Amino acid sequence: MKSKFRHVALIGKYQATSSGSAGASTRQALEAVGQFLMSLGCEVALEADTAANMGLTDYTVLNVAAIGENCDLCLVVGGDGTMLGIGRQLAPYGVPLIGINQGRLGFITDIPFDNYQTTLEPMLAGAYEEDHRSLMQARVMRDGHCVFSALAMNDVVVNRGATSGMVELRMEVDGHFVANQRADGMIIASPTGSTAYSLSAGGPLLHPSIPGWVLVPIAPHTLSNRPIVLANATEIAIEIVAGRDASASFDMQSLASLMHGDRIVVTRSDYQVRFLHPKGWSYFDTLREKLHWNEGVA
Repeated sequence: MKSKFRHVALIGKYQATSSGSAGASTRQALEAVGQFLMSLGCEVALEADTAANMGLTDYTVLNVAAIGENCDLCLVVGGDGTMLGIGRQLAPYGVPLIGINQGRLGFITDIPFDNYQTTLEPMLAGAYEEDHRSLMQARVMRDGHCVFSALAMNDVVVNRGATSGMVELRMEVDGHFVANQRADGMIIASPTGSTAYSLSAGGPLLHPSIPGWVLVPIAPHTLSNRPIVLANATEIAIEIVAGRDASASFDMQSLASLMHGDRIVVTRSDYQVRFLHPKGWSYFDTLREKLHWNEGVA
């Protein structure tokens, strides 16, 4: 069975150094997947940082921009963190991604490595489900100027300092004042990110097809400050009113020091990430697996 994808990029979890056991395992996995792809007639390229950190020299090496311009599929071998990083970078190019997970099943890297060949072959032949995930465009505005800008697939988080008390945050939606909230912080999560930090802070699960975000306070001073679901066509602004050493993170991309008066402004990005899943894939299957639903049911 031949692949409908001619030029496929491989990306691994290269943060695990090649000298360690995790790095060796990733290198072996990448080599195995690369050989499998070539057996199906694919031209295989390695992402540049993956190649450098894994010490792999048998494939063409491309940076992310070149992958976006030249490849028609990207295979990510690793976990959800690896997928989040490359998903943000490749979203402007519209290249679809498939995730192969070496450890536990991930929310977005959902093909177990143990049987990737059986699952991957029909997908490469065209039997797959396509899943689009919206991105958030976040900016930190200071005195009317943008001092930091980032895309986020999971969430934008404003946090209090590690040794300080609560922060006071002014919340606005589409320019309308909502409330001043005292809390340990605030999360703006996408449906993709609703299963991450937002969930642990008491936020709801959002199905990926919902064009919305969830605004979740972290340990609010007033217990009536509850999570709220908003349309993702809105603009959300969080202003730092009081509190020391506040910080912001965007899928763990951090701006460590925020000042009073700084505004974190979040809008929907023009870009989406394209995920491919095995035929018959269901979001609810993933939730049952990851959240251990039905355990103990006879």
